[in-house]
Amino acid sequence: PTTPLVSPKTGGGAGPTPLSKSPGVLRASLLCSLGEMAIPYYTGRVTDWISSTHKSSAFHQALWMMSWFTIGSAVTEFLSDLLYNTTMNRFHAHLQSSIFRSILHQEIGFFHANRIGDITSRVSSDTDAMSEALTGDLSLLMWYLIRVTFLYGMMLWLSVPLALFITVLLPFILLVPKLTGRFHQTLAQEVQRSLAKANEVAVETFQAITTVRSFANEDGAARQYEEKLQETYKLNKWEAVAYAISMWTSNLSSLALKVGILFYGGRLVTLGHVTSGQLVTFVLYEMEFSTAVQVLLSLYPNVRKAVGSSEKVFEYIDRTPKIQSTGTLAPENLRGHVVVKDVSFSYPDRDNSLVLKGVSLELCPGKVTALVGPSGSGKSTLVALLQRFYEPQQGQVLLDGEELGEYEHHFLHRKVALVSQNPVLFARPLRSNIAYGLEKENEKVTKEEMDRKVVEVAQRVGADKFITNMSNSYDTDAGEMGGQISGGQRQGIAIARALIRDPKVLILDDATSALDTESQQQVEKEIYEGAARSERAVLLISHRLHSVERANLILVMEDGEIKERGTHPELMEKGGAYWQLLQKQQNGNNGSNHSPANAGNSLL
Repeated sequence: PTTPLVSPKTGGGAGPTPLSKSPGVLRASLLCSLGEMAIPYYTGRVTDWISSTHKSSAFHQALWMMSWFTIGSAVTEFLSDLLYNTTMNRFHAHLQSSIFRSILHQEIGFFHANRIGDITSRVSSDTDAMSEALTGDLSLLMWYLIRVTFLYGMMLWLSVPLALFITVLLPFILLVPKLTGRFHQTLAQEVQRSLAKANEVAVETFQAITTVRSFANEDGAARQYEEKLQETYKLNKWEAVAYAISMWTSNLSSLALKVGILFYGGRLVTLGHVTSGQLVTFVLYEMEFSTAVQVLLSLYPNVRKAVGSSEKVFEYIDRTPKIQSTGTLAPENLRGHVVVKDVSFSYPDRDNSLVLKGVSLELCPGKVTALVGPSGSGKSTLVALLQRFYEPQQGQVLLDGEELGEYEHHFLHRKVALVSQNPVLFARPLRSNIAYGLEKENEKVTKEEMDRKVVEVAQRVGADKFITNMSNSYDTDAGEMGGQISGGQRQGIAIARALIRDPKVLILDDATSALDTESQQQVEKEIYEGAARSERAVLLISHRLHSVERANLILVMEDGEIKERGTHPELMEKGGAYWQLLQKQQNGNNGSNHSPANAGNSLL
């Protein structure tokens, strides 16, 4: 479907739906409702003919007309329902696709500011509730609104006094859903928020099931989830009360209307202002009118509830990412020269406390630059800026002299690859995990060629050894979040996934921490020799300091600043922050103290 979605306006509904593209639905509904008007009309005519004359021809003509109108009404109703439900099904699929695509294009900070359970609830629960209301309740609302219009027009034509009598009472009937619907909508929003909180507990617990099991806190997690459900249950009870009050007052108002019409209509017949047949017709119209109004009153809170559910949905669809991917640069000969100029950065949700303070560095093609420092010094934040997950408050991040935002989104992340300490794999074969994201970009590459590339890159980083020893080799499923393989194997797959793109800038954020000694040596060989061979700029972050000794340049970061820079021998001779890190690591390994020179020799 290509129908654009429009967000709800202030004080309005959920905006245009694909109904605007399906005029046949409205035409069929009008014809169906018009056909149903004939049944009460001819019923009244037959009543007059029976009481006044015995014209059999007129009587049979009325029966034939009633039959043809009934058949026509049934056919048009079938067509209307078919067209409407087909359109709504397309709309539902388009709506979920639109919100999912919109969320995927939000900046990374959006996912940190909003809990995953809340986002998931918007994509699934809220869109389902909204689409269900549109498919069912909105269809009935439109149908009975047309019927009410036709019925009221026919009642005016039969008897203006009786129709005006209904008009006087009508505002009181319409006032009921307006008062109860507003309260019901507010409660519906509270219920959705409460359900999102319960979903957050469930998602968090399932994602950390190993931690829950290791601390034997299954009962505690279950109690926490039950507490959230109890809050939802309390809100649901109030919502049920509001709905019941709305229905009760609507039925009572409808009953009072019927009694009044019978009393007033009987007086009009006695005075000769209407015939008995017209009164019968009017009563039949009024019964259908009352039923239609009751349905509208009962549907109104549900539609309002759907509007409440749709507000967050359209808020996500209409949300403009704070970091937009509007760049167009995609040069064929990218060198991979990265320059970070006097960058300062603070996370929006951390009281503007600077995480990076005037950081400057350079990543040169064919060179390996190592970044070391204690945890919390700002290394991973710098990586996030290099990946353009965030943008600096001050300073610049340049790639070949151009701002990162000037590059086309897919091109940038194909040329600047990241492997983190805890990489995420997907529930698909290892082969597909290594080639993740390249399927569409390499449509001209045959499956055999892609498989050959996968095996080649896996061999370069040593991942081929453990993959081929698995039961299904490269077709082994990694499991949800890569849970079917070990942490070191996940890192090996992730490194292969980055290298298969042949990036010009490779960022390794402690990406070898879980590898065994043999695998780490092979990966380090690929890192250092591959950088020189492919003219690739490499940023290597590692807490295993012996792995950075061969780097062309080592940067030491502390408290968001670059404290030292130089080669391993230069920094060892200096005996500053780098030597202190080595000393602490060495003491942690064997509990002995070393001079700067001895510490360097012990790790070489």
